[in-house]
Order: sequence, then C-alpha cells, then structure tokens
Amino acid sequence: MVHILVCVKQVPDTTEVRIDPATNTLDRSSAPAIINPYDSHAVEEAVRIKEQFGGKVTVISMGPPNAAEVIKRCITMGADEGYLLSDRMFAGSDTLATSYILAKGIEIISRREPIDLILCGKQAIDGDTAQVGPGIARRLGLPQLTYVNKVAEVEPDKGEIKVHRKLDDAYEVVIAKLPCLITVEKEINELRYASLPDMIRAARYQPGVLGAADLEADAAMMGLKGSPTSVTRIFAPTQRGQGEVLKGDVSQVVSQLIDKLSTKISQNN
Repeated sequence: MVHILVCVKQVPDTTEVRIDPATNTLDRSSAPAIINPYDSHAVEEAVRIKEQFGGKVTVISMGPPNAAEVIKRCITMGADEGYLLSDRMFAGSDTLATSYILAKGIEIISRREPIDLILCGKQAIDGDTAQVGPGIARRLGLPQLTYVNKVAEVEPDKGEIKVHRKLDDAYEVVIAKLPCLITVEKEINELRYASLPDMIRAARYQPGVLGAADLEADAAMMGLKGSPTSVTRIFAPTQRGQGEVLKGDVSQVVSQLIDKLSTKISQNN
C-alpha cells in the first residue's frame, strides 16, 4: 500500500493564448484553462502505481477557486482525493514562493496520512522553469529524481524506487529511498480514457480548500512579498519577413548575395 501525492497546475492552453498589446501581459481570457499536460502524465503514473500495489492517490493544486476544476479532472483519471490551496495572499507568487506554499500544504496532508511518493510534471507550459518540483523536494528534505521517463520498480516493503532519468542521448538508472519526489516527462506513459464511474464521481466531487491560515505559513514567504523574481514584460517575437531565392549560376548568386549584404550593412550603419 502506497500513498502517492501529485502536484498539478491549472494553465492556459498555450496553443490559443494571446498577448495583450496594451499591457504586454498574457491575456488568459483568450485561452481555455487546462491541466498542465506534464501533470496529467504524473497523475496517470500515480494511478498505475496505485493499481499495482494498492493505496491512494491524492492531488494538490495552488490557484484561484476555479482551479478546483483541475482537481476534478484528476478525479476522472482515477485520483482518490484532492486539495486546493487558495488564498489572496498567494497571488503573485513566483516559483520560490509557490514551492513554499505547496510544501506547507503537503506537510499538512502528510500529518493526516504519511506520503510515500510525490509526483510532479517536469514543468508547467506557461512558465517552463522546471523549478517548482525540485523546490518542493528541497524544502521537504526529500531526494529528488528529475526528468523521469520510466518508473522501473517500486518496492514499498524495501522503501525503494528505481527510475530511468532522461539524458540528452541516453538514460540514467537511479535507485532512491522512499519517500522521494520525482518529476516526469510526457513519454513516461500514455493517457487513458476516463471510466464512467470516475466521471460520475468527479462531477459530484468537491476538493478540500486550504488557505494561508490553514497552512500556518509565513506571510513574508508567500505572494509578492516572498517572490524575489517577477515578470515585468511579455511580448511576442517580431515576425520575420519572407525569404528571398537568388537565381543564376554560382558566380551570379555570389555576386547578388554580396551586393545585398553590403546594402544591408550600409543601412545598419
């Protein structure tokens, strides 16, 4: 029996998100909110481990009240329960403050029921920092196994896990003691369709909500106060013009190219 906790995030669908030209910030209203794709695979892997050894899958998310929909989505995937960390004091948190808030939430949950394994997606598609998972592990004093693309073995009796970590041109086999935290790649598994019973349960499910007071957290470590970094501007890259095809034999093409480069240099100077 294992108790697995998965950290999930609600993000805007980056295939549809737009940038507000007036404010140079993300126009989140232009795109639907979805569960972070990497986190979906973390939930799927947690459910597979539960199916193999028995136990429980708990999900946790930080966000506004409507982020409860992401937790409901996890319930359709086979998670057993979920907690939403939601408080106005959390607004503006960077990755450092976010890892602090999530770690405090995990501590509260683990007091009620000890946690054997924490799973996170490799990164969130709206930030791409890959910092929150390792930050949680550091705050909780847990071993961290990042960029995992295969869970090879889980041995609850021995308190060990063996994983494959993705490298540039190979993979690394690592064994760690439980409890530990792993961050997963998308290729770790294939997502399955939700079952009808899980869909019905998710429609009725209401996650537990924890605020700053519940977490017994330090206000100076959360929100803008606890965030040493901030995003000052977001902008779309300048669209490049169309290329030009130079025609002729080699000498003609070289001559044309030199003329065009010389003109370009003169214009820039």
